[in-house]
Amino acid sequence: MSQSQNLSQTFLAITRNSTDLEWLQGALAPLGQVVSAGTGSLDELLALVDVTFASLVFIGLDREHVVAQSALIEGVLEAKPMLAIVALGDGMDNQLVLNAMRAGARDFVAYGSRSSEVAGLVRRLGKRLPPVTPNTQLGSLTVLYGVQINADGALLATHLAQVVQKSGQQTLLLDLGLPRGDSLALLGLESSFHFGDALRHLRRLDATLIDSAFTHCAAGLRILAYASHDMPLEHTSTAELYMLLSALRQHFQHIVVNLTGQPDSEALRTFVTHCDKLLWYTDQNVLDCRRNLAVLNQWREKGMKLDHARLLVDRYLRNVAPDSDTLSKSFGMEIIATLVYSPEVRLNAKNQGMTLFELAPREALTQSLGALGCRLAKRSEDLAKPKSGWFNRLRGAQ
Repeated sequence: MSQSQNLSQTFLAITRNSTDLEWLQGALAPLGQVVSAGTGSLDELLALVDVTFASLVFIGLDREHVVAQSALIEGVLEAKPMLAIVALGDGMDNQLVLNAMRAGARDFVAYGSRSSEVAGLVRRLGKRLPPVTPNTQLGSLTVLYGVQINADGALLATHLAQVVQKSGQQTLLLDLGLPRGDSLALLGLESSFHFGDALRHLRRLDATLIDSAFTHCAAGLRILAYASHDMPLEHTSTAELYMLLSALRQHFQHIVVNLTGQPDSEALRTFVTHCDKLLWYTDQNVLDCRRNLAVLNQWREKGMKLDHARLLVDRYLRNVAPDSDTLSKSFGMEIIATLVYSPEVRLNAKNQGMTLFELAPREALTQSLGALGCRLAKRSEDLAKPKSGWFNRLRGAQ
């Protein structure tokens, strides 16, 4: 299943806890993504249906809140009659089953049911639901991720995003890597509007706000970064994050996200499963490789689709083991690029607040980053043609 097909199969779920959500995600991993719809606010759920193009929603029921949960099912179906609702709950509680059916649920699934039963039910329901028509005009999403916490993640993401911007695509660098805000420091920029502000202003996120509030560098690249006071990514609700990404993808033709150093979380997995290209960032340090592989193997065991992942090996030394072939086999991934060490060039770029393109345009590291950036830009052009002038048309319509 390709990533674009994955995206068209998005299911929403309101569950008792993260364990129930993971059970559902595991059961439906072969069919698509299960996105947590938060606490069960009708407005939030309807907004998520709009941005995810989901046609099936799972809503958990329990004895203590069954009146409010039944009212939620009725409210959703009143607003979206073509939606299919599947209730979740204790299969031995007949009263819950009856309440779910009266409220309009298509079916009822007991918590802990076998994966094959849940997937079979969703397949059967899918045949009776109207076809999903995802928005093909959404911008491309490239994620750079690795467990290492260092400034080089921001350095690489900044340069790749600049190359895509220079190719003529309106580009955003979403810098959520650790340490926080390094992309701004590397470019000698300051910003008064950050990631947390964007989450708080989700309903107002239009071209006017982006133009006035998002900081940009000389090349025209927009940057949205972490502030020191923003809450950690793992505390961000998946629903809010999904709505933010969908809003940003309507305004930018390409978004490069730096997530290097982030601990594993539901929010991180949302980025990873919904991006078009995942660049898994590592170097030859065996200790860091082990930490990366621990996360990677855990995700694979949970059934996460990682066909869109490629290995990006940084600070590469040819005469040091493990070599690129060994790394590729260990990670089970094709290598997209190996970037030379070049410590002096990197240090100068970080300390002087200048890009490698200005400081050392002929260096092998600079050339490799330019080639990789062009590859990302070409890929997003191929994903969505025609796109010329699309951003300007959108701005004119605001």
